[in-house]
This record gives sequence, C-alpha cells and structure tokens, in this order.
Amino acid sequence: MTADPYDQLPPVADLPARVRAFLDAPRVATIATAGPDGEPHQAATWYRLEGEGRILVNSRWPRRWPTELKRDGRCSLAVIDGTDGFRWVGLNAVVEARIDDVELARDHICDLAVRYDDAAPRTLAMFRSQPRVSFVLRITRVHDHLGDE
Repeated sequence: MTADPYDQLPPVADLPARVRAFLDAPRVATIATAGPDGEPHQAATWYRLEGEGRILVNSRWPRRWPTELKRDGRCSLAVIDGTDGFRWVGLNAVVEARIDDVELARDHICDLAVRYDDAAPRTLAMFRSQPRVSFVLRITRVHDHLGDE
C-alpha cells in the first residue's frame, strides 16, 4: 500500500509581516512545476493567501502546470513587484489540497478575477463555463528579496 503524500507534508514556513503584506497585494505569480522527465515549466497565475502559510492557485483544466502539479505536488512561485523587478518574494510549496469540485474551483477563479481585475460580467461568465481546478499550496520556504524596508 502506498502512503498518502498529504500525510507527510513538511512544516509550514513562517511568513514575516513584510512578506505577508507584499503577497497580500494583487500581484501576478510565476509558478514553476516539473514535467515527468524533470523538464521545468513556468506559467503566470493569480493567487491569494489562504490562512497562515498557505496560498491558493487556480487554473483551467487540463493545462500543463496543473497536470504536472497533480502528478508531483512540489512547486515554486516567484511574486515580483510590478514597479521594481528587483523586489520579489520566492516561495517553495507543496500541494496540501487539490480541489476538483468544479463549482468550487469556479468560485475561486471568479473571486480571483474580482481581486485582480474587478472582472466584468462577461469574464465571470466565461470562467463559470470552464472546467477548473484549484490547489491550496503549503508554503515550505520563503526567499525574501524585498530589500531593507
């Protein structure tokens, strides 16, 4: 019998207040996953913090990065300041939960669309018609490149 990978999750990393404040702003993240052969893949994605040391991401299914994340739950994210590209936060994370409930995942993307874009009804209607998946990622390491604040 194979062990459930979600039973052996690493501890949650502490998010210093300045990192939390940086991540609370609606910035775009780049998520990096690995293919079956180890080849890296990156994609831009919206996110939101979920409680202490967790982050929610969502994608249309079946795109490449969520397929890779479903297969291998490890990933990293880079969140860059839109006005100063040398200010950024890097995150290592593992999948803590995968939300395959399409209606709930559609709720997530609509919430994210409002967070980032104050989405028009047409955009929300498009998201409501798509197959979606969400992941709650457990942040395991923080790379703070915010400089001296």
